[in-house]
Amino acid sequence: MPSIPHDLAAFLVEAKRRTYAGLDDDATIAMPLLAGSRQLEHRAAPYAYRDIYFGMGFFVGQETVSRDDRVIWSMSYSGGARAEITDRDTFLAIYKFLRQALLGVCEEEPYRGPRLFEHAGMVYRNDVQGALDRFHGVETIDREDDAPLYELRYSGGLLR
Repeated sequence: MPSIPHDLAAFLVEAKRRTYAGLDDDATIAMPLLAGSRQLEHRAAPYAYRDIYFGMGFFVGQETVSRDDRVIWSMSYSGGARAEITDRDTFLAIYKFLRQALLGVCEEEPYRGPRLFEHAGMVYRNDVQGALDRFHGVETIDREDDAPLYELRYSGGLLR
C-alpha cells in the first residue's frame, strides 16, 4: 500500500478553499477538458488539483491530485439539492451555505466540510469513514426543523 505523502492533506485544504468553497464557479477555467463541464484548478508545486463536474441541481464530479504530473489521489462525488426544491432563492441559499460549510475543511479529514456546521437556519453534516488513502462519506444539509434540502455521496483515496 502506498504511503500518504505528509503534505497531501494540507495541499487539499488549500486547493479546496481556493476553488469552489472560496470562489464558487468563478474559479472555473475558460476551456475545460470536457465540453459542458466546470473545471476548477489549483497548483502549488509539486501538486496540481483539478475538480471537474457536470450539472448544478444534481451534479457529478471528480477531484484529482497530481504530483509531478502523475495522478496520485482522487475523489468522486454525486448529489445535490432535493428534486422538489424548485425555488431559485432556496436553491441559491443552499449552495451559498454549502460553500460556507466547505470552507471549514480540515487537514484531519480533507474531503468535504467539517463534521457539523450550523448557520442561518441550516445544518450541514458530514459523515465520513476511512482515511486519506481510502474513504467514503455522505454530506447532508437540512433545515433546523430537520427538513432535508441536499445530499451528496463521495468516495476516494490514493491510487496505486
